[in-house]
Amino acid sequence: MIHFDGDKFFPLPVHLAAAKLSDAGFLAGTLPDAEISEATPERAAWKIKPKLAFLSGSLSVELTRTAAEADKSVAFQVIAKAIGATSTVVVLLAFSDKDGGTAVHWTGDLTQVTGLLKMVPKGLLQGSAHKVIEEVWTAVEAKLTVG
Repeated sequence: MIHFDGDKFFPLPVHLAAAKLSDAGFLAGTLPDAEISEATPERAAWKIKPKLAFLSGSLSVELTRTAAEADKSVAFQVIAKAIGATSTVVVLLAFSDKDGGTAVHWTGDLTQVTGLLKMVPKGLLQGSAHKVIEEVWTAVEAKLTVG
């Protein structure tokens, strides 16, 4: 439905950055204001207040690792549920060595929306998702590069 992609760089060796970015629990733990109910390397679940005008209440999110190749790539499925709406996103992170650090090429595909989200214009969904993606990467980068 909607495709996103981009590149990030972290000044950490691939084995360190890839291990953290492949850990669903670590990723959930980077999100400010998330009420985490489960955090394992394979799966994380949390509730968060959406910062989106077209969703109210709380958002229940499940992040499940669906594939991983050590120091090479990881895939996740993200299912977000709100009252009367659900979205499913498939995310792929590909890791490579760059100047002693880690280059990450990421893609995300919004594969399914249900309920009230079907009525939201594609441009609004896309713009809102870009904002959320940037906020998530900022939070991840802050935790990943500490120490």
